[in-house]
Amino acid sequence: MASGGENEEREEHVSLFVLASDLTIDPRPFLEKSQREAEEEEERDIWHECPSSLAPEDFSDLDMLQVFTLQGTDKHGNRIVRIVGKLFPAPVISGERLKRYILYKISSELQESPFCIVYIHSCVQKEDNSPGISILRWIYEDLPSDFKERLQIVYFLHPGLRSRLFVATFGRFLSGGLYSKIQYVSRLEYLWDEIKKGQVEIPEFVQSHDNDLEHRPLMDYGIEPDLLRLQEMPSSYSYMRQEERWASRAYS
Repeated sequence: MASGGENEEREEHVSLFVLASDLTIDPRPFLEKSQREAEEEEERDIWHECPSSLAPEDFSDLDMLQVFTLQGTDKHGNRIVRIVGKLFPAPVISGERLKRYILYKISSELQESPFCIVYIHSCVQKEDNSPGISILRWIYEDLPSDFKERLQIVYFLHPGLRSRLFVATFGRFLSGGLYSKIQYVSRLEYLWDEIKKGQVEIPEFVQSHDNDLEHRPLMDYGIEPDLLRLQEMPSSYSYMRQEERWASRAYS
């Protein structure tokens, strides 16, 4: 009788779980607490042993371009990240490498403090300097959430009509409240209302472009013809076209 009672007592403590082999079920909830904690600890050890990359990537070529640089602070105490769109060689830099570079710069240079972005759009050409709308959105959405929270404002210098339309159309769908943080700055003189001179370096071509906009304000909206191209056109162009028209009439 005693042996039978012992067998019954053992059976009460035995649990049998049968799982189909083709089901992807995590068995850890069914394990004893000590065994489950041991497996989780082993997984953490394996994770930390895995390097984030086989070797640190060399971004010296992108650093030399000065597209993405850390500068001073604005009048609100936010550290300035300056981005010069014209300096980015879009045809030769893949979107994946651009993403890795931005993440590298953020992790290595930005401290745990609020910051702002001064994006300089002066003289940007879509075919030469833009990596593409989908790539830019993909990179932004993959940025760490704390980065988006610490971003206080984006000073968008010299926005064109196309860029304004893009932001108005797609900006509302971006996470982190980015749309509400964008502040358009049409002239350098308005930028100095938010940032003291000397806190951010302005390339010479940006200053020259700002002077052109001051004398030709319709360039802001993309409706003024490019006078430089008109000046480069040969003076005899219109006369030659008229001469060809007269000749065609004479033989018709």
